[in-house]
Amino acid sequence: MGIIKVENIRVYAYHGCLKEETKIGSDYSVDIEVKANLKTSSGSDKLSDTVDYVFLNKVIKEEMAVASRLLETVAKRILNRVFSEDNMVEKATVWVSKLNPPIGGDVDRVTIKMTEKRKK
Repeated sequence: MGIIKVENIRVYAYHGCLKEETKIGSDYSVDIEVKANLKTSSGSDKLSDTVDYVFLNKVIKEEMAVASRLLETVAKRILNRVFSEDNMVEKATVWVSKLNPPIGGDVDRVTIKMTEKRKK
């Protein structure tokens, strides 16, 4: 097994429970970590034998573009797509962070983290 991690994918999106958040949007940062068997790809040197991090970035950007009230909903959609579209992923963790959240204080970010394993 091995781990592939894509960090600090920056996107502008329209998530939130406040009306203003869905109209003006916010900056977000997303990280994803996937666990997969990297033994084959380490020997073959073929992209088709591993989890393509370009694919992971694409899924995150597409799912972040779909407005949701909760970051948990976005994270779950990202995980669902990763598992449904790449059979090599055995486990995945995604962190979705809203930067400078409007919560009435000097807060850098609010982050939710979700982890799932492939159902056998």
